Amino acid sequence: MAERPLRADARRNRERVLAAAAEAFAERGYDVPLDEIAAAAGVGPGTVYRHFPTKEALFEAVSLARVQEHAADARARATADDPGAAFDGFLARLAEEAERKRDFPDALAGAGAEGIAEAVAEMQDALGVLLARAQAAGAVRGEITVKDLVALLKAMLYVVRADPEPELRQRVYAVLRDGLRPPAG
Repeated sequence: MAERPLRADARRNRERVLAAAAEAFAERGYDVPLDEIAAAAGVGPGTVYRHFPTKEALFEAVSLARVQEHAADARARATADDPGAAFDGFLARLAEEAERKRDFPDALAGAGAEGIAEAVAEMQDALGVLLARAQAAGAVRGEITVKDLVALLKAMLYVVRADPEPELRQRVYAVLRDGLRPPAG
């Protein structure tokens, strides 16, 4: 049996909960209490639980949207005229996200949910196209695989999230990007 569409007020409440959760998770990571999310959304805790029976379900919904957004960005950049600049732009955006959105490393890790795992796989596929084009243009070392790149990105995201020093993101990103460039000469 198909689910009934949400009433307009219920849909608005769900959207407010998702927006408040996205902001709260971005600022503080997974540890933010659901009651605080409900208060930020201007709804009661019962409203949150009607739409998301567990905190994990709410985090998964927020994470899914975030990962899908990055997958779409990677796909869009994969058609750019300058593959090296497109690749650099995608990496720079991820580094910036790590600083502003403390939950992004957990979202990228897939958080165990099937829908998120599928979205992460889609993002990795799009990243593979972006990487291959950058390699063909001579902007990235040829031996780097998507698996290598994802491991490096996760490490960068976790390091940036764990240390509040503002210049850390720029330094870590610069080292990562320099390490991905083909050797000179």
